[in-house]
Amino acid sequence: MAVRKLNPVTPGQRHKIIGAFDAITVATPEKSLVGGFGKTGGRNNTGKMTMRYIGGGHKRRYRVIDFRRRKDGVPAVVKTIEYDPNRSARIALLFYADGEKSYILAPDGLQVGQKLLSGAQAAPEVGNALPLENIPLGTIVHNIELRPGQGAALVRSAGTFAQITSREGKYVVVKLPSGEVRKILGTCKATVGSVGNADHGLEKSGKAGRSRWLGRRPRVRGVAMNPVDHPMGGGEGRASGGHPRSRKGLLAKGKKTRAPKKLSSQFIIERRKK
Repeated sequence: MAVRKLNPVTPGQRHKIIGAFDAITVATPEKSLVGGFGKTGGRNNTGKMTMRYIGGGHKRRYRVIDFRRRKDGVPAVVKTIEYDPNRSARIALLFYADGEKSYILAPDGLQVGQKLLSGAQAAPEVGNALPLENIPLGTIVHNIELRPGQGAALVRSAGTFAQITSREGKYVVVKLPSGEVRKILGTCKATVGSVGNADHGLEKSGKAGRSRWLGRRPRVRGVAMNPVDHPMGGGEGRASGGHPRSRKGLLAKGKKTRAPKKLSSQFIIERRKK
């Protein structure tokens, strides 16, 4: 996967860098795995704005992704690699031997025609999903479950990967992309390999309008507001705003907000790097 830098014939293309679509094989998604995807514009059921800076954006259709990889022991063939507007990664369409179809996140190096398998008997090869306890130490993985059968919750963004470092009883120690090292039950599934479209981090929108296409409205700085609107607002001239705070007055920029007695803390061996 590569990126394209455009010839700047307009100001909006001056610094624009976008992803290439050379790895994508079809333009339209599988009809049976597509559903509606409504937008809220940041409003709740009474019409009140509860989330700011959300609204507009291009119309999307949701692709149903199989994060559980539940069809153990049934071989599948990669039919297509597709674009998904709802995530940074690319997705792959699988045709199972029993006739079922499903989408998965496309790992780096996955090719059309490749055969995949999930379950404890699967080989630890790119694209295969198997329990963490069956994956060799040092292997790069993604799509990691936190509870068996729940579906992948960790390491799903483009270009990310985690690494299995050791085993402690029924737990497997995994180093996550954030730098956090934590224990996860060995019966939780993970997919071998790193998530594809690794060059996504190199992209630059080039203009504010591209954010509007993605459904993001302009974000207003707290120091630019009035005192009634934000704790950092007001003042004569360009005031610094004082201590960085959120709109509700909570300290930002380094104050610990994690609950001290959170249950999952017992599984975290090393916290993420600041």
